[in-house]
Amino acid sequence: MSLKRRQFLILGGLALGSGSSFLIQRRFNRTPVNQTLSDSVAIAANTQPLTDAIADTSSSHPAPAGMYAPQRGDVRLVVISDLNSRYGSTSYRASVEKAVQMIPDWRPDLVICGGDMIAGQRASLSRADIQAMWSAFDQQVFTSIRRAGLPFVHTLGNHDASSSFSQGRYVYAQEREEAQAFWKQPQRDLGITFVDPSGYPFYYSFEQNGIFYLVWDASSANVSEEQISWADRSLASDIAQNARLRIALGHLPFYAIAQGRDRAGEILNQADELRSLLERHRVHTYISGHHHAYFPGHVGKLQLLNCGALGNGPRRWLGSANTPIHTLTVVDIDLNALSSMYTTYNMDTLQVVDENRLPQQIMGPSGRVLRRDISWDALPPTEQHQQHTPSPS
Repeated sequence: MSLKRRQFLILGGLALGSGSSFLIQRRFNRTPVNQTLSDSVAIAANTQPLTDAIADTSSSHPAPAGMYAPQRGDVRLVVISDLNSRYGSTSYRASVEKAVQMIPDWRPDLVICGGDMIAGQRASLSRADIQAMWSAFDQQVFTSIRRAGLPFVHTLGNHDASSSFSQGRYVYAQEREEAQAFWKQPQRDLGITFVDPSGYPFYYSFEQNGIFYLVWDASSANVSEEQISWADRSLASDIAQNARLRIALGHLPFYAIAQGRDRAGEILNQADELRSLLERHRVHTYISGHHHAYFPGHVGKLQLLNCGALGNGPRRWLGSANTPIHTLTVVDIDLNALSSMYTTYNMDTLQVVDENRLPQQIMGPSGRVLRRDISWDALPPTEQHQQHTPSPS
């Protein structure tokens, strides 16, 4: 079904901690506008009243009862990330439990997790502690989603199985061993068809509904040279290039989005080079987590879906004083237009995030990201020349 350049009404009430509703118009193009790097953190609010926000929940507009129901694309993804609570926790906050119950009502073709499914990355955690956390994730998240018949894929986060490497070994080797043991069990069937499972669960590729997905291990700031070569070969393959669309997943983003995460170790090293690799192979979108702040952006020709946190610790955007929020994103893809529409819900209020109230762009230490509906030419000169201001320590 076509979503080409169509305008959508979405519910924007309480999107960033406000209690009002908004009528907002959103356009979704085939690819983002090409641009040179930009700066600024301008916010545009639209305060027109919304009169008909809740759509039907039919097969063309499936959603949980009483919530805004976007028109379904040819392919629908539900994207969640950063589910964990405090270190060692075997419980999940209410926003995670709520999301797991609601996900089947959106009728997605695929559920994607951007990492941090458990709360590891602490040397004091025993093997039994790590196993208990994976067991809790299995019982409270994974099994519920798979019992609903929904395929589930993930990229491993730094709290799941950090790839931090020092003195010839993984710093959190025990956590990586337990992550591998958990995901290699036959009962952890993801419901997908692998193209290359050789590095699973750390890196792998698969195809579904005409879309080629590449997952790499970005659980620390370094993607290994071995994996970069593997990604290059995989994306150049006939099966990847003959797919209608290509999507890549990794936990750490290329560029800083959130306060407290604009420093070394919190974003990928060699960001521009890695982004260029994905662009060269015509990857449409890179999905990441870790920064705990939802931001739909683009740099060059690559769309960047920076996922917000569903679990503990949502963060403010760089340069913004807006209240942080827990989020879940529904992505509807039009395979003819090669375009995507995001509908992101504030999971504390169950209302839709008004993207007009997000920063128009975010400037970090290694580069800047424009909001996906903003072009470089649309920015005033003062914003084009804005520099990165480090967030409070």
